[in-house]
Amino acid sequence: MKNASVYLFLLLLAFGGDRLIAALMGRQVGASEFRYSRLYRGEAGAALLLVGNSRGLTFYQPAVEAETGKTTFNLSYNGMPADLANTLLQDYLERYPPPEKILIEITLCDRSNDALIAGFLPYSTYSGRLDSLIAARQPTAWTAGKVSHLYRYNSEIYQRALYYSHRADTDWLLDRVISQQLSEEAGSHRYDVLEPAQHDYLLAQLREMIAAARGAGSQVELLINPYFPGFAAQVDHLDMLKRNVESATGLKVRDYRDALADPTAFGDLMHPNKKGAAEYIAILEKDGVLSPAASY
Repeated sequence: MKNASVYLFLLLLAFGGDRLIAALMGRQVGASEFRYSRLYRGEAGAALLLVGNSRGLTFYQPAVEAETGKTTFNLSYNGMPADLANTLLQDYLERYPPPEKILIEITLCDRSNDALIAGFLPYSTYSGRLDSLIAARQPTAWTAGKVSHLYRYNSEIYQRALYYSHRADTDWLLDRVISQQLSEEAGSHRYDVLEPAQHDYLLAQLREMIAAARGAGSQVELLINPYFPGFAAQVDHLDMLKRNVESATGLKVRDYRDALADPTAFGDLMHPNKKGAAEYIAILEKDGVLSPAASY
């Protein structure tokens, strides 16, 4: 009986500790300047909403705001798939006045990323929509997060929230020039991650995003952002992805894969650096992509 009391005490101590420490970590997340903390804190209203995976970070906010004089918010994250982007976009539209325009980089439709979805557990308490997505795509992680609240914070997303505790994340983009070696090896690298089994699902998510955006009164632009000169030819599925997106959505994809010819405008084969992003944003402004009056 004595041992049972000890075990019960330890169990209650562990349970209480889990809840207390998790609550403290949750407060850190809630107060962070990280984009998703600001999204759910009510500080993300903007005229231009930017959406994508890591290539969506090429919608470099300081350059966009300097070119347009408009406020921006970027939902993009490394490896973000269309289902997660759809969830976050709909959460945005539910909480804020509709942006004038939403720019979506379509390579978020080329792969699923359930591990990243589970990483958003720190924000699941802010959004029933997000909580349901995690439960559907990563039920084991979702259940673990219900049993142990500390488990919710075992992710890169929580670490990012800590990193941006006292700094803005609008400047988040590569600030280096691609190495000479990687530049010379560009022709030998391939990038082929389109997942046929998930493709229709991801396209359906993109359609939902567009319908929600237009239903709220926002214009939508679909884009392919720049690749390192010549490297887009190594992305085997890009032409098929573009055709399928246009067929599924009825919208034209603005194709800027080869828009930047200067190798020093890139940090790697997939991503322009800050210099390249500024040059690209100037092209988008010249082409009217960033203007609400742009036609489809």
